[in-house]
Amino acid sequence: MTDSHQDSGSSHTSSTNHPASQNPKPHGELSRDLSLFHLTMMGLGMMIGAGVFIGMGYSIGKVGPGGLVLTFTMNGLLALFTAFSFAELSSAIPQAGGAYNYARIGFGKPASFIAGWMEWFASSVAGAMYAIVFSIYTVDFCDTCSWLDWLPVETDTAVKILAVTTAILFIYINFRGASETGKIGAIITMGQTLFVLTIGVFGIIAISKDPSRLHNFQPFMPEGWGKLLMTMGVVYVAFEGYEVIAQAGDEAIEPRKNLPKAMLFSVLIVTVIYFFVSVATVVSVKAGSGFLEGMEPYKWIGLDEEKGFRKAIPHILPYGHFILTLAVIFSSTSALNATIFSATRASYALGRDKMLPPIFARIHSVKKTPFMALIATAILILTIIISLDAIKVATCASLMFLFLFFLVNLSAIKIRRNMADELTYGFLMPLFPLFPILAIICQFFLAFGLFTHVEKEALIITPLWIFIGLLFYIFYSKSHAITTEDEILILEETEYDREAENKYPVMVAVANPANAQSLLNGTYRLCGAKDARIELIHMIEVPDQISLHDAELYTQPGKETLIDAMNHLQKDFPIATTLRYCRNHARGIVSALRQKKTKMLVMGWHGQHNKGLFNIGSTIDPIIEQSPCCIVILKDCTSDKIFKNVLVPVAGGPNSDFAVEVAAMLNKLEQDKDTSITLLNIDTGSAKHKFETQKFLEKQLKQLDINPDRINTKTIKSKNPVNAILTESLKYDLIVMGTTNKPMIAQYAKQSIPEQVAIQCTKPIAIVKSGKGVRVKIKRWI
Repeated sequence: MTDSHQDSGSSHTSSTNHPASQNPKPHGELSRDLSLFHLTMMGLGMMIGAGVFIGMGYSIGKVGPGGLVLTFTMNGLLALFTAFSFAELSSAIPQAGGAYNYARIGFGKPASFIAGWMEWFASSVAGAMYAIVFSIYTVDFCDTCSWLDWLPVETDTAVKILAVTTAILFIYINFRGASETGKIGAIITMGQTLFVLTIGVFGIIAISKDPSRLHNFQPFMPEGWGKLLMTMGVVYVAFEGYEVIAQAGDEAIEPRKNLPKAMLFSVLIVTVIYFFVSVATVVSVKAGSGFLEGMEPYKWIGLDEEKGFRKAIPHILPYGHFILTLAVIFSSTSALNATIFSATRASYALGRDKMLPPIFARIHSVKKTPFMALIATAILILTIIISLDAIKVATCASLMFLFLFFLVNLSAIKIRRNMADELTYGFLMPLFPLFPILAIICQFFLAFGLFTHVEKEALIITPLWIFIGLLFYIFYSKSHAITTEDEILILEETEYDREAENKYPVMVAVANPANAQSLLNGTYRLCGAKDARIELIHMIEVPDQISLHDAELYTQPGKETLIDAMNHLQKDFPIATTLRYCRNHARGIVSALRQKKTKMLVMGWHGQHNKGLFNIGSTIDPIIEQSPCCIVILKDCTSDKIFKNVLVPVAGGPNSDFAVEVAAMLNKLEQDKDTSITLLNIDTGSAKHKFETQKFLEKQLKQLDINPDRINTKTIKSKNPVNAILTESLKYDLIVMGTTNKPMIAQYAKQSIPEQVAIQCTKPIAIVKSGKGVRVKIKRWI
């Protein structure tokens, strides 16, 4: 056997779900000082940044007054869709790392590393941009007041010096600790929110004094709807920021409750503020004013694009230039504070899992902050400020954030489907998976709008940074990254001979030697009928309190089980084996099915699970729900059983079709003329569920190679299908039934008919599920 290791997603929440975490933080713990208020202010601080001030003038010039309001309102709705995904995932995985953590669980190490690598850089670029914006507005204001006449340097140089000084100041504030960062950030954010909200309030006051200003909304969409997508893509940066809250999982008070609340609160508050500010922008200039020179107000504001907002607002706001300057100063510094925090935690998370060198995970003994990750982030931010045009490079941050949001929405769907029973959620989004699907579709189109305004510098730097990250992952992270609690490890594996590649792929889940023989009899019959190649899989049992690094010590019983199964089957079929570890066996088996592109899974069932959510068993139920292929679950099908007469209860649908096919396969090797398959329909008297058995039989005879003389039908009238099937089953050697199509969670309150029959039936029984249908095709990908 050859040794290999592979992950298929991991979780950093297992320390909360298992008695002992095997990945303790070796460099100390982060302090928990951030309340719901601090977290909400952190999200607001990063969202209400330069994007809103630049985006107002730009959008009104491109799509008109109505388009401006729609741009910000619809972006707020889109941000809320993705915020639902972040909120759900952060409540289940409340740790520093954000998108990196979610991607690692959903898509494994490579995708998660690139997500964390991009988030680190995108947040750093955004931080550099906010430092520059603060510096530009401050220097410009001071220059207007003639306060800088004594400086012996050029304005551009003064801007760079002030930006560097400001960045260093907030880097030091972040070093002082989460409490210090949260308190100062909250004060600044309250100031910026007050100033921006003041603009919206004065807009409403202007309308109340002069309702004719509402005529500025005509024409509502002068350029049509075509350009709205473009402005939404460009302005979406104004809604980036709530994701920084996910980075505070290690430092938040009651994170499972407060992280999702803070995200949703911040998005809703910002959307309302932006709505009022966009209305204020539209009505800021009264139509017919002399300085318009006959132009419509929206055209005059949009004439200067990004600077249009700055020249329009003073017409409704006393001391408008001064207040707007203060608003920008407060907004940019608050956003700078939040981006430094976010970038530092992103790199810290990579260091914690040894995707980056472990030095990134060092926690200061006194301040309880990840000071080495902060130093690395500081170097990156200062380098961007000094060496690059941060404003032009900022569009690459928007591209990266859009990609991260896309990945997080995908992860939310995949994690809920594959790991819902393993995680402790503090928040579950409503109408799942509607919101992440809508967000993915919208973000795909927004990317096109954004690409039309990407600067040349960003088109060079973005792929270059990703390329450097890929090289770093290949040559360092791939071999150094630690194994986390919920990863899937391939401990030993053998492959097929090349000539077996075209045979029908069947996987057999072998649990233990005592039950293996009863499973292999049915497997032999099924694989013989399909001309199959067989992959034997055994999931290693490792106690929760044992380190993952010691998993290989528990492989010997599994090896013996696989060897026994191989000896039984290898004379007639090509055999491969895989020995794997996963805390959750169902997820480990489903991952193997996807990886190996298996078409049929055969497994045994040896009794009902007596607790929890699951009806048939804690391993089998999730596999039935998530499997991307056909499933055959065998109960009491021992090698000495002869299946001459087979009963197949049918009710239509792909599972009934597959049940007939399996019955034919299990019955095929019996050469006796007395062999038969009986299709049983239970007529409950409901006109709504009338089933035409004869038509179903004709369909099966066309699809399957079955002798018509061996198959017959029977209908029994009964109000109790379970009792009717159990009574009839006493006359047969084997029962084959299709599973229900209802999702597992929908069956929590009541067991389905196949489950009740399987539990009570005293005869050998096979429960099957078809691999056809749209849902199964989706599961092969998600």
